[in-house]
Formats: sequence, C-alpha cells, structure tokens
Amino acid sequence: MNDLEEIIYKHALLNAAKHKGSANPGAVMGSIMSNEPELRSRAKEIGPMSGKIVAKVNALSPEEQASEMEKLGVEVQDKKPKAKEKGLQELPGTHENIVLRFAPNPSGPLHIGHSRAAVPNAEYVKRHNGKLILRIEDTDPKRVFEPAYEMIPEDLKWLGINPDEVIYQSDRFEIYYDYARQLIEKGAAYMCTCDGADFKELKDNCKACPCRDNSVEENLELWDKFDTMEAGEAVLRVKTDINHKNPAIRDWVAMRLVDETHPRLGNKYRIYPMMNFSVAVDDHLMGLTHVLRGKDHLANTEKQKYLYDHMGWDVPEYIHYGRLKMEDIALSTSKAMAGIEDGTYSGWDDPRLGTLRAIARRGIDPRTIYNLITEIGVKMADSAISWKKIYGLNRNFLEPIANRYFFCEDPVKIDVDGYADGKVDLERPLHADHLDRGNRILPFDGSAYLAKSDIKDGLFRLMDAVNVDIAGDKVTYHSTSFEDAREAKARIIQWVPVDSNVNVKIVMDDASVKTGLGESALNDLEVGDVVQFERVGFARLDEICDGELIFYYAHK
Repeated sequence: MNDLEEIIYKHALLNAAKHKGSANPGAVMGSIMSNEPELRSRAKEIGPMSGKIVAKVNALSPEEQASEMEKLGVEVQDKKPKAKEKGLQELPGTHENIVLRFAPNPSGPLHIGHSRAAVPNAEYVKRHNGKLILRIEDTDPKRVFEPAYEMIPEDLKWLGINPDEVIYQSDRFEIYYDYARQLIEKGAAYMCTCDGADFKELKDNCKACPCRDNSVEENLELWDKFDTMEAGEAVLRVKTDINHKNPAIRDWVAMRLVDETHPRLGNKYRIYPMMNFSVAVDDHLMGLTHVLRGKDHLANTEKQKYLYDHMGWDVPEYIHYGRLKMEDIALSTSKAMAGIEDGTYSGWDDPRLGTLRAIARRGIDPRTIYNLITEIGVKMADSAISWKKIYGLNRNFLEPIANRYFFCEDPVKIDVDGYADGKVDLERPLHADHLDRGNRILPFDGSAYLAKSDIKDGLFRLMDAVNVDIAGDKVTYHSTSFEDAREAKARIIQWVPVDSNVNVKIVMDDASVKTGLGESALNDLEVGDVVQFERVGFARLDEICDGELIFYYAHK
C-alpha cells in the first residue's frame, strides 16, 4: 500500500467506524478533500481508488476494522470541535533506540526553513534518548558551497542541537557502488543507454525501454565500463512499476555521470549517486527508525520504498510535514548567494536574510526559533509564521536580560536657558525590574543632546531631569517637578549627556542605519550583549570599531 492508498484507507476506516461498519465512497472522498487540501489536485485519481478501498474496508468485520484502526493509530474524533493541536505529535512505531537524521545539502548556511527539519529531529531524540545523525548530502558537486561544511554545524550549535555523529555522503561512494552492483545482480536495476527524450516518451506511455530486458551479465558489463563513457551516454535505473500512476516513479535514475570538480573529492569519481539512491542506502545502513521530511518528498518516499523492497530491508516510519511559509524574508539560498555576489547583501548574516546567522546577529534568542518550530509540530498542513510571532516569543527572553539605555539619533545639542541648579548626577536603574543590577549615572548641567526628531515646540520633560519649553531654537527651563510635567501632559523624551557619551550606530532589520549618541554606560558592554534602547527597541552589540559601538536591531 503506497502513501496515497494508506491515506484513503484511514479515511475509509474512520467513515466505517462512524456508520456501523459501512463506509460510503462519496463521504470518504469528501473527507479527504476537506482534511487533506494538498491532495485536492489529485481528485480524479483518488475517486476511483476510494471506491476500491471502501469495498475492501466494508468487507472487514467490525472487529477487523477496529484492529486495523489501532494498528494505524486512527482514532474516531469527537463530534465537538477540538482546539487545534499544538506541538510535536508522538512518533509512530517504536520509541526505543530511535535513530533520526538531519540531512542538509551544503549549498549554504542554514536558514529558518531548515529548522523545520532540524528541530523536530533533535527534539524527538532528546525526548526518547535516541541518536541524531547529521548527514551532509553532498553528492551533487554543482550544489556544494564549500564553507557550508563548517557553517552548518555552527548553525546547529547555535540552535542548541549537537548531533551524535556527522557523516559526509561524499565519503561513501564505494558503498553506493557496492549496492548498485548488488541491485544489478538481483535484476532490480539496469543500465539504460536510451536517449533521455526517447525514454521519457516511453515512460509517459507506460512502456519499458529496450534496455530493461538486458541480462544481468549485459548490465554488469556496462556498469564496469560506466566511468569510461561520455556524460549522458548511460544511467543506472532502478526497476519499479512501469504502469505506476506517477510517471516520475517509473524506473527512476539511481546513478549518473558527472564531470564536475567536487570540493572534497576533486575529480576522483565520475559516477555519482542520485539523491533517492544514496538516501535510501544510507537510511538503511545507519539504522534510521523514523524519517521526517516535507510532504514535497512524498513521491521520493515511494521511490525509495522500491529500493527497500528490492533489498528486503525493513522500511522506516516516514512522517511528512507541510511547508513552512514566512512573510517578508529571503529564504532562497541561491538568491541569497547571488545577492551577496552582486553586493545587494553584505553577507550571509545580512539582517534582511532568513539565515540563522542573520537572525542570531540581530539578537534573536535561539530558544525562540526552537520553541516556535516545536510548537508548530510536524503535521501535513502548511504552517505560516510571522515576524510578529517571532518577536513576541523573543521578547519573553530579552525583557529580563536586556538593560535599558538612552540613545539619540541625529543628536542636536541644546542649552537650557534659565537652568541654575548646576551639575547633578542623575541615577537611572539599568533595569527597573532588577534593581540589584545597579544604576547608570547621567550627568546633567543644563546642556544635553536630544534626538533631532524630538525638537518640536511645546513643553517636554527630559527624562528624570528637568521640564523645558521648546520654541524654535530656544529651550527654556520650566521646572524640575515630575508632577508639573504630568499635569501639563508633557511628552517625556530621552537625552544624552554632553560630556559623557559614546558614538552609536544601529543597523536596522532592513539594513538601513541609525547613527547618533548613546550614554557612556554603554562602554561597559561586551560584544554579544543585548540591550533595550528606550523608545527604539532591542539591539545586540555586534562590534566596537574606532570607539563606535555598532548594534544590530532586533525589534521593539
């Protein structure tokens, strides 16, 4: 039973359970269209299959139907609507000695989309004391970005994920060759020398190509001289059902010739495995108990199951999940690389990108991403996340740790006419909720820097200092009392001391830059510290250069 048939079977069992053991094909079809939106485009295919599977279910006794439901983990839902399930659903199958893998292609560093796969794998392993393998799938030299070999483990470490083992597929070519030969010897794979267009025409019409009937000996002879051929002259194909409803699954390619220099292998090999072949071999040899993958891999799962059947291997539990959609963020690795090369982006940690290192640079706590992805779970439905959601979760982590400071963008010096109290040192707590951290000292002597945008006519209070009247270029002392300011509904503005400040630059999330002055207490920070600039937002100190503190903006 393939994946689609299993889905129909589950819906038929549920429908039968609700109607005294007798499922209705129309109701089953309606249930699938309603609950499996990604399958709506296959309605014409599902309709006839539903009729056959419903007949099979109705032929079972109520006890047999119940047994099948238990075996597949299918439960009849209450009629009352339930709240949407959140979090990771429990793994099907065994929970003992589980082995899972995160298997990225090293085409660049990880972005937030990769966390959709990395986090659930890591979390399941943590919950069940299993084993997590990081497998670098680098069998396509055209898609290998060499620095990614180091960047990927670094990104995982930032997420709090530490694999138990790291494996590079480029180290395993001889293993793939061995299993390719075994398949040929079993009569389960054959060398195809057909023109690609000719094969496609035959395949699309459910016709086998002439090479399919070659003897094992003929195929082995071609295999042994495969690497002396011209690229495109031949491929190794795995035999499947030539009448399979999905043409892409019919006799898929396992090995092909590639004339490219590989960053780790150089030109040592010309015969390269296709993804479905290397992945299936490795998943078996590495003892994978569960495979988590996007629903765009449903067809690949079916392809790989043919290899398992040919070899007599136990099939792991496959769990497919929906796409992760995110607004206003660049997740395409190839587009990001092109943008870096043409100068659009400053690098992989440009704040406009969705790479984990760009997110980290802005001061987003890794637990925010980890917890968000865990909450989304691994359901088939697509999930959408927003910056608003990320910022809301991240605020919970930053609020308690980020000390507060003044910052004035485009500062303008003002002198308060009529102020006569001399120099005073004003104290403000580093964090109002954590007074044990101490205070900052803000010296005031009648002069200060204000943000250019704050200089408007009216009554204002310089925070914790004095109340002033602003009229054009003239700033006049009004009073010191906070009660006066409150009664007059004066706007409270921040300020920076004239003789005690530091140059500050804030790189915003759109890569624009705010420049100005901050209070001198900022000099006590270390690179990596996250602060909250009052009325601006949270920001992370990224660099100290020639006396200037450079921050990256996180959010309000």
